[in-house]
Amino acid sequence: SQRLQDQGVLLACTMRSTIKVINWHRRGDYLSTVSPAATSTAVAIHTLTKHLTQHPFRRLKGIAQTCSFHPTKPLFFVATRQSIRLYDLQQQKLDKELKPGARWISSIDVHPGGDNLLVGSYDRRLLWHDMDLAATPYKTLRYHQKAIRSVRYHPNSGQYPLFADASDDGSLQIFHGKVVGDSLENALIVPLKVLKGHKVTGELGVLDVEWHPREPWLVSAGADGTIRLWC
Repeated sequence: SQRLQDQGVLLACTMRSTIKVINWHRRGDYLSTVSPAATSTAVAIHTLTKHLTQHPFRRLKGIAQTCSFHPTKPLFFVATRQSIRLYDLQQQKLDKELKPGARWISSIDVHPGGDNLLVGSYDRRLLWHDMDLAATPYKTLRYHQKAIRSVRYHPNSGQYPLFADASDDGSLQIFHGKVVGDSLENALIVPLKVLKGHKVTGELGVLDVEWHPREPWLVSAGADGTIRLWC
């Protein structure tokens, strides 16, 4: 409508159920959404230039929790409560399935290199998957007292080999996570720092975390209604 255009809105899409997760493809023409209550149409892929919405995972086993595009290949990750499936979008088939061992997955993030995956869970686990090794995690980390809500690699991992998680205990944990190009050498993971600043509100703490694209800066959003920049 003209009113939305005047407000700077270029496109409006009405979904059948509440959206929980939105993820952009690196090229900017695609975005994915997850609406867990929608069951068979929970995961949608939207093509902006074509004004097209597709639901390619109508027979998904389990309730979708989150999803993510692969950074360099036509692959797509879909996480249910206890498993993560990697689909080949070109060949329209299942490529592999990962078993983190978590009771309830909350969030995932794909390493910029494309071969490693971070998984956060409501049962306080932070899991690192090396997809070249096995379907089970390469490393399981437990540093939080409450649920992990968000996990994130730094997008410029070559210069800043960092990743972070955010928890309902009100803290963020920063890690060094160096991925070596040699497949014979495993990733080096070292805890660096715990950041505290958000107030736990209604048993909810830090809800989301995001890295600056070029600097070692971190932005966090909390249930206390604040957004904080960590430098």
